[in-house]
Amino acid sequence: MSDMEAPLRPKRKKVWVDYFVQFRWILVIFVVLPISCTLYFLTYLGDVRSERKSFKQRQKEHDENVKKVVKRLKDRDASKDGLVCTARKPWIAVGMRNVDYKRARHFEVDLSAFRNVLEIDKERMIARCEPLVNMGQISRVTVPMNLALAVVAELDDLTVGGLINGYGIEGSSHLYGLFSDTVVAYEIVLSDGKVVRATKDNEYSDLFYAIPWSQGTLGLLVSAEIKLIPVKEYMKLTYKPAVGNLQDIAQAYIDSFAPRDGDQDNPEKVPDFVETMIYSPTEAVCMTGVYASKEEAKKKGNTINNIGWWFKPWFYQYAEKALKKGEFVEYIPTREYYHRHTRCLYWEGKLILPFGDQFWFRFLLGWLMPPKVSLLKATQGEAIRNYYHEMHVIQDLLVPLYKVGDALEWVDREMEVYPLWLCPHRMFKFPYKTMINPEPGFELHRRQGDTSYAQMYTDVGVYYTPGPVFRGEVFDGADAVRRLENWLIENNGYQPQYAVSELSEKNFWRMFDAGLYENTRKKYGAVGTFMSVYYKSKKGRKTEKEVQEAEQAHLETAYAEVDEPTD
Repeated sequence: MSDMEAPLRPKRKKVWVDYFVQFRWILVIFVVLPISCTLYFLTYLGDVRSERKSFKQRQKEHDENVKKVVKRLKDRDASKDGLVCTARKPWIAVGMRNVDYKRARHFEVDLSAFRNVLEIDKERMIARCEPLVNMGQISRVTVPMNLALAVVAELDDLTVGGLINGYGIEGSSHLYGLFSDTVVAYEIVLSDGKVVRATKDNEYSDLFYAIPWSQGTLGLLVSAEIKLIPVKEYMKLTYKPAVGNLQDIAQAYIDSFAPRDGDQDNPEKVPDFVETMIYSPTEAVCMTGVYASKEEAKKKGNTINNIGWWFKPWFYQYAEKALKKGEFVEYIPTREYYHRHTRCLYWEGKLILPFGDQFWFRFLLGWLMPPKVSLLKATQGEAIRNYYHEMHVIQDLLVPLYKVGDALEWVDREMEVYPLWLCPHRMFKFPYKTMINPEPGFELHRRQGDTSYAQMYTDVGVYYTPGPVFRGEVFDGADAVRRLENWLIENNGYQPQYAVSELSEKNFWRMFDAGLYENTRKKYGAVGTFMSVYYKSKKGRKTEKEVQEAEQAHLETAYAEVDEPTD
């Protein structure tokens, strides 16, 4: 939005928190970065020790740890103890909402030992992982085998459990769907301590489809079998600038991966990876990638870019060069490409360390990057936390592909946040109605990107400080998020619940489908044992009384009857 078009807002008077945020980089450099680097190194050593164990030994340890979880659940006295949740500290989660539900009385179950890759089955093309295995760990194991998870979320610290119970996406999601869509089986400990294996076609198929987006409120996930795909050593990446208004940019993005003839399943026409970064209301860079062999990448005349080196430019800034340079192609080592946004946390690193993108910093201290999100949260305090909720936006809008242009115009008009991130994903039509679903009758329209079995959606990533805040104007972040949520509800969109949500309970269940979720909670005894997903996602502190009253309401009434499988 240009200055001429920007709405006139009153100026905001600065308070002490503004200055603390402005100079927070001092704390980050001298405290957060050194501790983060130490923790990364210790985690790496733990991963190496795990990898040295045989799969048989890891499985034995896994079975023993599951028995401890079962015993812990059976020891719970429902009349005295609080609701069950994991023992992980509230600030450790990567998501931006502090998990305030743990401030109410609760019954802790320790899952900290569940961080091993249990099996790589090359015949079934399955990786069996425990919930605390993170993306950096699993890609380090699989990529040297020329294998990878079908969807590898970009940030190293994101865990299997968080991506399944919450939300996970990557540039390959236009082929495979969200991270949870690539899971073949879940190993779940139910409220009564029973251990079950849920698949899409066994007796626990309803539980299988209900787990994604449930935030761990149906049972405790202790392992998952996840789809593997064959990969090559390099990603051949094409950078293509797009200019025009936001509707033009949206169409250029759609055309980058969705053939206009509707041949969406043709590998000759659809790339392996897709993402677009929008730098202003008139400029963007569309990137498409296809796997390439080492032999191809090293042919004379080809450019290889090892973006994983600590001194390299931050990826989003490097990609922006295409706006001046024009379209170009290069080859990036596959694992380095997977984690291209880790070092700068997309572009949030620029706010955390304003000079972090400068060459001198990258060369001297870039190896310390990134700061752990958990430590940033642990050192921010209540006042800083509230400031970020009001003066900063970290949201993902999941919208039907054909509405991307409208979503971009809404964000530009109401928030003025740039850069923006676009990543497509398939929303599959399942035999059950899950918490998120494609639009009814989408298959009749066959819009660009859609197939008969899946509607194409897009994640519009909105991560940065809004324009009014930069200009020193009044900005009501909570109200902006409420209006965003209402827009999503009206346009069949979804809001991942890792972010701060302003949804009321009524609007939460307008956005998400409650039927299967509520019925599986009752069927498998989760009500009265685990907090409901709304109260787990709800912003603000939860008192024990509030949680108990909410759970009692669920015991007495249902939101909807269970959906039966369709033919």
